[in-house]
Amino acid sequence: MAEVMIDVKELVKTYGPTVAVDRVSFQVREGEILGFLGPNGAGKSTTMRILTTYLVPDHGTANIKGYDILEQPLEVRRLVGYLPENVPLYNEMHVDEYLNFVAQVRQIPLRERRRRVGEIIEMVGLKAVVRKACGNLSKGYRQRVGLAQTLIHDPPVLILDEPTSGLDPYQIIEMRNLIAEISKRKAVVFSTHILQEIEAICHRIIIIKNGRIIADGTPGDLAREVLGGISVRGRILAPEGAVRESLESLTGVKEVVTEGSDSQTRFRLILTGQDDPGLLIGKLASERGWVLAECATEKSSLEDVYLAITRRA
Repeated sequence: MAEVMIDVKELVKTYGPTVAVDRVSFQVREGEILGFLGPNGAGKSTTMRILTTYLVPDHGTANIKGYDILEQPLEVRRLVGYLPENVPLYNEMHVDEYLNFVAQVRQIPLRERRRRVGEIIEMVGLKAVVRKACGNLSKGYRQRVGLAQTLIHDPPVLILDEPTSGLDPYQIIEMRNLIAEISKRKAVVFSTHILQEIEAICHRIIIIKNGRIIADGTPGDLAREVLGGISVRGRILAPEGAVRESLESLTGVKEVVTEGSDSQTRFRLILTGQDDPGLLIGKLASERGWVLAECATEKSSLEDVYLAITRRA
């Protein structure tokens, strides 16, 4: 089992009578992307600031790769890359100057600094603006520079607060792919208001409301718990009757609806089991000698889960 990189225990943070974080506990392992969901003011950013030692909790603590955020804050900061919601840039500095400055602050040796800055510029896609002043950058490029400073020291833990904010659709896809690639050897906490982002990139989600965790699990697990199963749609190139009979025989199928002919069948089903829907239906089609032309989890599932959980909590 992968190493626990973030271990949060009973965090509490108050501002006068307002409880911003209310006994929050969770773990994140190496290679895992944890999505943080919740309405504005739910406590997401406050929790992230505590994990990065910008704020001190009133109660509880957290460990980053075994280092306590209260007792060993300097060690924690060396292990964490943090992208806050509002990217902190020195507007008068050029992009390459700023990244060299951050590398120096991060104590990257001089002989390695140029190579590392060059790698990050290439990785994040900053070549076109490397000699521009940070203050003259678009919102999308400011986000990229912010991510670059987060990655410059190659930390094992990333805390990303709204990392795709201000990016155009193409840049969002690039950012998703980059985060997915680098997460293979890191632990990532990813906060966003965009449900499609969570669905596209996160292995697990935490939903937080009024400072409390009200749900924790994979999107599939939460869909099964809250909605009674995962909704799947697809198309198989085979007669409707045979397809329907085979789908109804699958383990964990709650409901099957089909429409088709002798040559193809469109289907929608609800799965309550733990198996991956695509693999399960793909295996069935392969065993029957059928072509699985389409198969996808309905995108509305996570939205339905989120609304159901936040309304009842």
